[in-house]
Amino acid sequence: MNQMNWPQEFFRYLLVEKGYSDKTKEAYEEDISDFFEFLKSSGDENYLQIDHRDVRVYLSVLYDKKYSRNTISRKMASLRSFYQFLLKQEIISENPFSYVHLKKKNAKLPRFFYEEEMEALFESVQGKEPLRQRDRALLEILYGAGLRVSECAQLQLPAIDWQNEVLLIHGKGNKDRYVPFGVFAQTAVQDYLAGGRKELMEHFHKSHSFLFVNRLGDPITSTGIEYALNQLIRRSSLDSQIHPHMLRHTFATHLLNNGADMRTVQELLGHANLSTTQIYAHVTKESLQNNYRKFHPRA
Repeated sequence: MNQMNWPQEFFRYLLVEKGYSDKTKEAYEEDISDFFEFLKSSGDENYLQIDHRDVRVYLSVLYDKKYSRNTISRKMASLRSFYQFLLKQEIISENPFSYVHLKKKNAKLPRFFYEEEMEALFESVQGKEPLRQRDRALLEILYGAGLRVSECAQLQLPAIDWQNEVLLIHGKGNKDRYVPFGVFAQTAVQDYLAGGRKELMEHFHKSHSFLFVNRLGDPITSTGIEYALNQLIRRSSLDSQIHPHMLRHTFATHLLNNGADMRTVQELLGHANLSTTQIYAHVTKESLQNNYRKFHPRA
């Protein structure tokens, strides 16, 4: 096989075998393309002949260009995966990126809403208008089931098991999971299906099975969800911007604060590794510290 085909084989591997999204594949493509441009500019385009010294030079170039540590770390991870793929295919004998291990910056604690803030958000979505009903259902599902925004946008009616009160979620890496939803979410979604969604779909003569729709009755996008939530914030008494992932953070944090075990939260969030979920343990510790300082007379 022609060596120029190996990057395309890798991208196909990411989509077909790893189950990565097109967006993730595009990020890998960009990182690998940037490295190939570096090799071209340095006078040696043969990516199969590089060694750890080339990697160190490239690393210096990235630092000189003032890339953030997180961006450099991501680029190194992309290239490490590509060369590991080549190693498994026995195209190379050693992965030159396996020696690069950047010290990670301290992770920022995820921003989440306190319960009184959530009440303010729910207060802002009262009303019978179609988009108010949609926003209430959207808020209940994002907070009540802890979905990623992409999972929420892709949620379809057959995935709702009303009898067992669970959602079948098609998550990252083609991994399916069941997530329970409560009575508040159930009521909000049923009101929206019988009211706002039906009205929009009929008015614009649309027919599809996606749960959440935009003002024209088409399936809502991830960007559309973010816009809807920011409009919701503007109507509420809160003074901040909202990102859909904050509701996922809030879902996890409130579960842990109220006694759920880490493994359960990991399963509900669809995290492959427990270490990804453990960041929320730090959030709950912060919450405990804040409450201690607020209420203890000797704090």
